[in-house]
Amino acid sequence: MQSGESGSTAADLRNQLSARFYGPLMAFFLRRLDDRAEAEDLTQEVLLRVVRAAGIEKIERPESFVFKIAINLLRDRRRRSVRAGNPGFVPLDEALADELQSHLVEDLSPERVLLGRDSLAEALRALDELGERTRNIFILFRLENMKQKDIAALYGIGQSTVEKHVMRAVLHLATRYGRK
Repeated sequence: MQSGESGSTAADLRNQLSARFYGPLMAFFLRRLDDRAEAEDLTQEVLLRVVRAAGIEKIERPESFVFKIAINLLRDRRRRSVRAGNPGFVPLDEALADELQSHLVEDLSPERVLLGRDSLAEALRALDELGERTRNIFILFRLENMKQKDIAALYGIGQSTVEKHVMRAVLHLATRYGRK
């Protein structure tokens, strides 16, 4: 993806990107934010940054590039929010919040965190054996909770192809970890 392709302008590129990535980006941000207007702002910021980057260099894997920018913007937003003293929510009642926290939040000891990271890293390594597209589709569907139709639109493939990629990954993981 490059802005210089067949004389296309930045506006043309932005329209193409918007048609391809607007829905998946909005879904990505809305799963993480309660504010639709902010999700729209972040989506537009991602598209703008991709257009700027495409003017400088060729983007080899646009799907990965777009979502890497989205993840970084979300991290930056959270850092600013925490620095400003606003962690993103205000409990209605501190006593109720403490009670809910004790029931809903598991004890995350350093050992448990490391074990979880190791397990995730091992599963991702297993998914690498399948190829990048299958891995990315599985991650978008299972970890990011993106709808199959949105993934199909993102990659320009049919929904049944997305289902096949997900099933291939599930079968591979099940076989790898001894569950058939």
